[in-house]
Amino acid sequence: MAAVLPVALSVAAGVAGSAYLNARFSLEHDLLFLRITGSSIVNLRRAEKAGKLNAFYVLEKHALDRNMAGRPFILFEDKAYTYFESYQMVLRYGHWLKTRFGAKEGDIVAVDFQNADTFVFVWLGLWSIGARPAFINHHLTGAPLAHSLRASDARLALVDPHVADSLTEGQVHKELPDMEFVILTPELEAEAGQTDAVRYPDSVRVVDSQAGMAILIYTSGTTGLPKPAVVSWAKVYTGAMLSGKGTDTKTGEVFYICMPLYHSSASCLGLCNVLFNGATAAIGRKFSTKTFWADVRKYDVTIIQYVGETCRYLTVAAPEIDPVTGENLDKKHRVRVATGNGLRPDVWDEFKNRFGIDVSSCWLFQSCSSPWAVIVLHVNSHAQTLFELYAATEGALGTWNRSRNDFSKGAIGRYGLLSKAIVRYRSAVVRLDFETETPWRDPKTGFCQRVKDGEPGELLARLPSQDVVARFQGYYGNAAATNSKIMRDVFAKGDAWFRSGDVVRWDDGGMLYFSDRIGDTFRWKSENVSTAEVSQALGLHPAVQEANVYGVELPHHDGRAGCAAVVLNTPRVSPELQASLAGHVRKTLPRYALPLFLRVLKEVGMQNTGTNKQQKHNLRGHGVDPAKTQGDAVFWLRDGTYAPFGDKEWRELSHGSVKL
Repeated sequence: MAAVLPVALSVAAGVAGSAYLNARFSLEHDLLFLRITGSSIVNLRRAEKAGKLNAFYVLEKHALDRNMAGRPFILFEDKAYTYFESYQMVLRYGHWLKTRFGAKEGDIVAVDFQNADTFVFVWLGLWSIGARPAFINHHLTGAPLAHSLRASDARLALVDPHVADSLTEGQVHKELPDMEFVILTPELEAEAGQTDAVRYPDSVRVVDSQAGMAILIYTSGTTGLPKPAVVSWAKVYTGAMLSGKGTDTKTGEVFYICMPLYHSSASCLGLCNVLFNGATAAIGRKFSTKTFWADVRKYDVTIIQYVGETCRYLTVAAPEIDPVTGENLDKKHRVRVATGNGLRPDVWDEFKNRFGIDVSSCWLFQSCSSPWAVIVLHVNSHAQTLFELYAATEGALGTWNRSRNDFSKGAIGRYGLLSKAIVRYRSAVVRLDFETETPWRDPKTGFCQRVKDGEPGELLARLPSQDVVARFQGYYGNAAATNSKIMRDVFAKGDAWFRSGDVVRWDDGGMLYFSDRIGDTFRWKSENVSTAEVSQALGLHPAVQEANVYGVELPHHDGRAGCAAVVLNTPRVSPELQASLAGHVRKTLPRYALPLFLRVLKEVGMQNTGTNKQQKHNLRGHGVDPAKTQGDAVFWLRDGTYAPFGDKEWRELSHGSVKL
């Protein structure tokens, strides 16, 4: 007993010391940074040296490994495919596309699909023959769809029968007479699935560099027609490592993907993470609050993914009740981590608490010198985990925040001493001229200026000045759009930086916060108003299920007045609720940032993209003119409350008899 006591004391001291060092220097976040960046560099260099940058080889390695071949790779609806079965299907689809339609190495093939097992087989089948897919947003119709297909330079388009009607809307197929459209009917799927599984030689999959194109993925098109961003092999690997290490994905994990695979979040951060880590992808055809948790339970999911307002919609949805026992099923799952981007601070706590996203292991102290510390922390760790990411498909920088408490709530980046220094070298937050919506330049030097911690500015990412393409491949076939994202002579003659188009701020603790998208921020009363901050404040009111904030032009007024399109949890907007909402915003926001108008929408997600991201441009165009607000109830802030705003009030504004 006497011998045990010193050991116990040393273990306790080791734990306390490790905890202190972590709290003092944020070692946990430095270790995560090193794991992500180290694994990305090592895997890329190893694959490049072996001449196997094409990620098809990752699938092949698992499929031919006797310990991995029989493990499940894809779960979809009532079908399941092991790694070996998936490999066989991929070879069949690749051979079928090559022999039936002439697809070959170097080709770009358009893929217009909802989420499905077939999407994955087509995608990896194209990689197996050295071709590259262009992921088309399956929600597009008419001119945007025709533009996206044309911009890909593809001569072959593979189309999901579920979205085939989009080809006839606006006569898309007739606008592109040189493109062959193939609707993958069940008959054609059966034909592909019965084709010989032919593995073509490595020579068809040669990749010249890490910067070579792996996929074309399109921008959302909220401010213009979608642009095809070149996703390099380096980004495929980095995305897989970022998501994999950040969520600690291992063999045996089940990752639920119902975000659209045409987007980089689901494809690169979701499916590629699964592939590289030998895990299982449970694929949902589309996101639905009615099927989300049912699928999670059905597939025994351990990792879920969100984008944009996904978590809000799950949180405001009615709880699912077991029809037999009457039990609330909100926490009946094995999910240990949620990962994604766009989770707002006002949803953070409610989502974690309602659904109980728990984790029962802690990777941090696996490097501690005392094995006792590992055991103690492994057993006692029981923290809610969210892995929030910030990145753009075409971007040259990604940030992340792994959180198990409220300390970093809302941050898009969290770092320790070492990792913060590296990130700050690789990036800069610069003063923005909000009038021109471009970085401000010193009239004497011509250079930009970094802002101080706590101040908002545009996030820039450093590019290698002599080889910009190594880190930013730009938009396929669109040099003008590519060059518009590159700034030169920012801090020194000849340097090169990528413009994110996002306003962010650092705090003095090494955390990075998103403020707004440039173009969404508006000026009112000579002040810049962040739509994200106003949305967050509104979202904290118990009656508000969703708030989409934007600036509207008003007659006889300079700048833009704040307007919030809100969804409320009650069909009737009573005078008491009007007063409560007014009191809430006046208490939580500065005077210049108050939303002077509220437009009440009928249901959540009405103005969202296919990736659950809010759109503002249509709402901005409507303004508050009752003739344009499509019958929605509109209120304005008057005399301490939100009062109804209609034709009479609009005429008063238009005639200049009211000044806000």
